[in-house]
Amino acid sequence: MTWIVQNLWLVPVLPTFAAGINALLKQRSRIAAASLAIGSMALSFLLSLCAFAHVLGNRGGEVVLTQNVRWFQFGNEWLKLGWMLDPLTAVMLVMVTLVGLLIFIYSVGYMAHDENFTRFFCFMALFAGAMLGVVIANSLLLLFMCWEIVGLTSYLLIGFWYAKPEAAAAAKKAFIVTRIGDLGFLIGMVWLYAQTGTLLLYDGGAGCLEQSSLTHLVAQTTILGMTASAAIGILIFCGAAGKSGQVPLHVWLPDAMEGPTPVSALIHAATMVAAGVFLIARIYPLMGAHAGTLLTPTIALQVVTWVGAFTAVFGATIAVAQYDIKRILAYSTVSQLGYMMMGLGVGGVAVGMFHLITHAFFKALLFLGAGSVIHGCSDEQDIRRMGGLRKYMPITFAAYAVGMLALCGFPFFFSGFWSKDEILHAAHNWSISQAPFYMGAFGALLTAFYMTRQVYYVFAGNSRLAMASKDSHSADAHHASGIPHESPAVMTIPLVILAAFAILLGFIGTPAWPWFQSFLEDKPATFSFAAFSTPGILPVMLSSSLLVFLGLGLGWWFYGRKPIETAESPDALGELQPSIFTVLGHAYYVDTLYGATLIRLNNWWSRVCDWLDRWVWNGAVQTVSYFVLGVAWLDDFFDTNIVNNGFDDGCQSVSRGGQILSLLQGGRIQTYLRIIGCALIALVIFLLWGAKA
Repeated sequence: MTWIVQNLWLVPVLPTFAAGINALLKQRSRIAAASLAIGSMALSFLLSLCAFAHVLGNRGGEVVLTQNVRWFQFGNEWLKLGWMLDPLTAVMLVMVTLVGLLIFIYSVGYMAHDENFTRFFCFMALFAGAMLGVVIANSLLLLFMCWEIVGLTSYLLIGFWYAKPEAAAAAKKAFIVTRIGDLGFLIGMVWLYAQTGTLLLYDGGAGCLEQSSLTHLVAQTTILGMTASAAIGILIFCGAAGKSGQVPLHVWLPDAMEGPTPVSALIHAATMVAAGVFLIARIYPLMGAHAGTLLTPTIALQVVTWVGAFTAVFGATIAVAQYDIKRILAYSTVSQLGYMMMGLGVGGVAVGMFHLITHAFFKALLFLGAGSVIHGCSDEQDIRRMGGLRKYMPITFAAYAVGMLALCGFPFFFSGFWSKDEILHAAHNWSISQAPFYMGAFGALLTAFYMTRQVYYVFAGNSRLAMASKDSHSADAHHASGIPHESPAVMTIPLVILAAFAILLGFIGTPAWPWFQSFLEDKPATFSFAAFSTPGILPVMLSSSLLVFLGLGLGWWFYGRKPIETAESPDALGELQPSIFTVLGHAYYVDTLYGATLIRLNNWWSRVCDWLDRWVWNGAVQTVSYFVLGVAWLDDFFDTNIVNNGFDDGCQSVSRGGQILSLLQGGRIQTYLRIIGCALIALVIFLLWGAKA
């Protein structure tokens, strides 16, 4: 056991410890707070690189390295926790710490004028530490504990500007909706423990993801003939769907944009939403325990696939009709998370995780780029009030363009192309149905379209910011300064670094050199252009490329061909199909539907419970209490008037008898002699009377 495995716990503990110290710092200790958070993430990044290097150098050896420790004992059993190092852990550690570090550095500039700067870095460090705990956990219980800390810190960060009612509401919404999914996760975890007797993932052959446990779970059947492994996998997927914004638990994710932009970047790129996809990748042996290969996917994997495919299209269609720059990216994240889930279902861990890693970098780039735009436009977020920013913010524009092309999957030169195409190719070969492939292809077309729309609105044409500031009828006119400006270097340098990764990362997972896939599967990677001749690869690449160009062309046709003149100009797509555009703009009215059904039902049920509590349960309690009081009154009456009176009368009789007898005990001999004499006379009379008789 090498030192890096034994000390891997330091990776999450360092930022968590920094968060603890920041919590004790005074509000004015801004430099110390930022230094602690950034320094802890930098050290965690270095340790993650060491872990990655160890796994890389250990190819062909033991794949999963674990360190388990006893936590506490109940009866004769010990509950153990532990951490693990395998290729999946190593990749995730490097991604989370690197992207998190860049976001932390960016935050120094973005949050420079916020009065709660110190508190912000406290929450961010705790957020990162919790996510890193999820990544290294070798116990589902430890993973769940860190998972819940992620949920807590997301609540604190989304509602960071708690004085805004929208931010407070969004924080509560995120916390409650994700808890709904976590309930399924908890039930699945308890069921898994009941079946296997352990929550350790790997434990020398006795872990719940190892062959002995999986064989037992496959042998058990439950409702609808599902194996226990599939049923437990679906329950755990509920928690993943909540964290990763899958339909129908996606509604919290767009509202999470109320938090500061670095929070949005951290949530949507490296931490919270990635946790759900990572969880499914981590328990993948359980999800496909009796499948053996993806040619015969289990019901659990089919559920993951269909939910992911539907979410991919659902999020993309909504993004088409949004005007908030961050909300467009939020629905894009919903869509891309659907792709990742679909990739896990149809292609396995390597397929889904490759898109997760590439997406982390270009989505962090897009969110931080959006933050740079918002910062340069004096907190304006409505894309209709922007325009012409290319000449004012050249660095931000160049970086954002790279992120946009990577997200669209522009052929060959950007990472999103390779990771997205791998998912589409796996979906094309899925044995159950080709519907997910067509849904994913349609989502790719929409992605290119809505991102082109956003870029034309924000960066092309002339600035509409000054017009908005002069418009007295503008509700947000007071936010605009009229002159956009480039962000400081502390914000633009992370953008440039992320842009480089958004381009280069794709080349480690091409069909010619599938290094990433080989690394996760612990297989040797070979470089060969002959891989492109594999049946289905070139047709999928060609069709997806054509769809991307079609989406870019449609975006130009609607929004680039004719410059957008004013902030009040109608949307070109909205003019073409106003009713559909309205429905998409309101996100299919899902929130309204929930408000009219589930929330109304919950409110009605709460009133029923209140009525039951006040009049039924409280009435029953009051009845019992009155009965008890009546019994107590009767008892008091009986005790006072019968028992006490009888006892008192007896005591008085005894007392009077004693008083009379005490007269005989006066202590005078003369009295005693008189009594004896009287008694003697009485005795003589009695005897004489008896003799005569």
